Amino acid sequence: MTTAYDFQLTTLKGEPLPLAQFSGRPTILINTASQCGFTPQYADLQLLWDEFKDQGLNVLGIPCNDFGRQEPDTDSTIAAFCQRAYGITFPMTGKIHVRGEGIHPLYAWLATQGGYFSRPRWNFHKYLINRDGKMMDWFASITNPKAARFRHAIERLIA
Repeated sequence: MTTAYDFQLTTLKGEPLPLAQFSGRPTILINTASQCGFTPQYADLQLLWDEFKDQGLNVLGIPCNDFGRQEPDTDSTIAAFCQRAYGITFPMTGKIHVRGEGIHPLYAWLATQGGYFSRPRWNFHKYLINRDGKMMDWFASITNPKAARFRHAIERLIA
């Protein structure tokens, strides 16, 4: 059986990032963009990371340019922006496609797990992956990481 931890991405530095290294840890996957109205969610994702990383939670930012061309920059520029603007310390991947032609296999798999409505419709779509690598829930871009509904889902995920 396939799990989220069977896939591999690359880091913003171009190094391999096997998701197997997060096996056993609950993970939030977020497709991100630097020039989006939801970009300020980076700050709230960083707060979640700071609050829950010692309890095993992993936050993984996954830049994409699939929605409104709001992530046109290179991986190195994305890394600099995230550090400068939001002090991001959680792991970030290199830019991928999360929909359409060229969709990364991870996102193709996620679409089969949650069904049509679980697919990202914009930047900052969030998937919650349990310790076994199964998709447990998803949240649309409009759901802020500080929202009570999202925080309760995170608390259940790490319990």
